[in-house]
Amino acid sequence: MLLKWVKSNRGFIVLLLCFGVFRTAVADWNPIPSGSMRPTLLEGDVVFVNRLAYDLKLPLTDVVLAHLGEPRRGDIVTFSSPRDGTRLIKRIVALPGDTLEMRDEVLYLNGEAARYDAPEAVTETLAEIGAQVPATRWTEHLQGDERRVQWLQGVTAHRSFGPVTVPEGEYLVLGDNRDNSADSRYIGLVPRHLLIGQARRVLVSVDILENWAPRLGRIGQAL
Repeated sequence: MLLKWVKSNRGFIVLLLCFGVFRTAVADWNPIPSGSMRPTLLEGDVVFVNRLAYDLKLPLTDVVLAHLGEPRRGDIVTFSSPRDGTRLIKRIVALPGDTLEMRDEVLYLNGEAARYDAPEAVTETLAEIGAQVPATRWTEHLQGDERRVQWLQGVTAHRSFGPVTVPEGEYLVLGDNRDNSADSRYIGLVPRHLLIGQARRVLVSVDILENWAPRLGRIGQAL
């Protein structure tokens, strides 16, 4: 009976296998479940991930078959947590050989302090505790890269660390929502073989915290 079913549905089975290989080796999509990358990524975004941005891997494994590209500072990456294997999405802030330090939220890369401008005061909802807190968003300029980051008031977070010199084959990642992100300050540096791919753009977005309305303006937004 089973053999007959397989024979009669072999085209569908091959299609599913090809789709699975495509998702695990070539391209993927990643839902954003938390606010750790706010304001760049929002809860309810689904991002396109290029799995061939850095390495070609054996499907369903972390075994690297070939290096295809080099991670860069500022890249938003998905990876398996070195602590427990959970899939996470953060931004690469320091590369192998870099020395990074944070002093009262300010980053220092290889001895040079980041510059912060364009402040914006907002109120953020922390779903974990069901409370709203004041926050400030800044544009962070760091050795040619820039991004919007967010600092929260009245929460406990690692606002200072390091200096840390990143060893060969590892990367230091941070969330853009600096005071609400389980990143390298908590889980450690990320080895290259645990990088899954580079997030390139928002595919679709729905406001999962409010009324599940689609955010049409975010569809197709480049990262």
